Amino acid sequence: MKHRNTLLLAAAAILLQACSGGSDQASTNRVYIVSPANGSTVTSPVTIEFGIEGFTLAPAGTSDVGTGHHHLMVDTPLPPLDQPIPASDKHLHFGKAQASTVLELQPGEHTLQLLLGDGNHIPHSTALISDPIIITVTAEAVE
Repeated sequence: MKHRNTLLLAAAAILLQACSGGSDQASTNRVYIVSPANGSTVTSPVTIEFGIEGFTLAPAGTSDVGTGHHHLMVDTPLPPLDQPIPASDKHLHFGKAQASTVLELQPGEHTLQLLLGDGNHIPHSTALISDPIIITVTAEAVE
C-alpha cells in the first residue's frame, strides 16, 4: 500500500508539472517582429512593430537585469554577439526603448531581424534574436 501511495504521489506531481507548463514556460525570453508578417508585400514607408517577452524595454545606458533595447538589422547578417552592435544604416538602434519604427525602403526584397542589446548595446549572454523576416516593398499601392 505504501509503494502504491508513493507511485500515486509521483504521478500527481508529474501531472501537476505538465499542466502548469513547467518552469521553461515562465522563463521564455524572446524578441520578434510583430508586423509586417514574413512574406508580406508592402509599400514604403513601412511601419515595423517589435515584440518582446520576458525582458523589459529600457533606454540605452540602463544596466538593470532583464532589460534591453531593440536593434534592427536591415539586409545584413547579425553582428558578432560578443561585441557592441554597430550603428549604421544596416544596424538601427532604438536606444530610447522604442517598440516600433517607420522605415523608407527601396522597392525590392528586404530581410529584417531584431537583436536585443543591453544598456551598452551588447547582446545578452544568451542572445535574444528574432527569426528573420523577408518582405517585398513595391512602388505601387498594395490592395
